[in-house]
Amino acid sequence: MDAFNSCIQTKARYTDPVIILIMGVTGAGKTTVGTLLARQLGWQFADADDFHTPANKEKMSRGIALTDADRGPWLEAIHEAMLRWEASGQNAVLACSALKQDYRDRLSEGVDVKFVYLRGTAELILKRLGHRKGHYATGDLVASQFAALEEPKDSYIVDIASSPETQVEEIRRQLKLQ
Repeated sequence: MDAFNSCIQTKARYTDPVIILIMGVTGAGKTTVGTLLARQLGWQFADADDFHTPANKEKMSRGIALTDADRGPWLEAIHEAMLRWEASGQNAVLACSALKQDYRDRLSEGVDVKFVYLRGTAELILKRLGHRKGHYATGDLVASQFAALEEPKDSYIVDIASSPETQVEEIRRQLKLQ
């Protein structure tokens, strides 16, 4: 294969702006995997945690699950950012829990979003969170996250038991971003 064709094969095969939303419960590795994927693709990365209000972050740091009312402004802020990225022609990778179908519907309204679900067991998530330092989300939130989770039926699914690098390879394979 010549150098020109080799270069083409490694580029994303999308002509319009695309947003890949890496979703799952807290501790699934959304930020780690999303950052790595965005870096490999040369795309913008954003973490939905950065869109939370200080009150939401404080609430979660105390192990208190957010309500749908708490999440409303957060979802709207994320959706507005996604609309801006798409309007400006930016490809982006977004790490966002997006636990409920209603949330995914709201986030994808008028936006081309590819949902990637990082699926794992509560046991593995709790083990990972036990090693996590400096994050407001705690292991206390795991049960409420799994209770709220509505597994997506229209997403790409990646098992989190493998390394982040392997997960990114799988995402790229499934989305044809080789």
